[in-house]
Amino acid sequence: MNCSEQTEKNTCGEKAVEYETLQIAKTRSVCPMCETYAEENASKQIAILSCEGACLRGEISRQAANLICFNLAAEKTVRICLGGAFTKDTGQRNLVRNAPRVIAIEGCFINCASRMMEGAIPELKPEVIIADRLYEFDKKLFSVNQMSTPEIVKHANTVAEKVIQLFEN
Repeated sequence: MNCSEQTEKNTCGEKAVEYETLQIAKTRSVCPMCETYAEENASKQIAILSCEGACLRGEISRQAANLICFNLAAEKTVRICLGGAFTKDTGQRNLVRNAPRVIAIEGCFINCASRMMEGAIPELKPEVIIADRLYEFDKKLFSVNQMSTPEIVKHANTVAEKVIQLFEN
């Protein structure tokens, strides 16, 4: 790309990134179980963020992340509570901030989990995996109740296995 023409948007003429500013009420509440979990998992090499959407794609992403962190690669991965990491600077955010590697399993192209965490930790550059590109299904489906539970589990397993392949490469 020729970046010699400067614009008001940025030095390469690309559209500047726009931001949405949110106000999240601070809380003094801290979940002791969550903090214990964060302390116990602080040495894990890979923090896994996941889409937490209520749609079909989010459910498959969420289940895949759980399979990876609690079954397939429990010794080296830690599952992040996205809400906790995004809304307060405690143990969950530290797991993301301090992990040598952060992988975001996104349900779809909107990339909510990684965008949220980049807002909370601006220097964060997670590896983003778009889960719905890793399995075959009717792309018109949206709701969790539009697919059978066994099919959801099958797709979550497919995503989890493909993400695990990243660890081995």
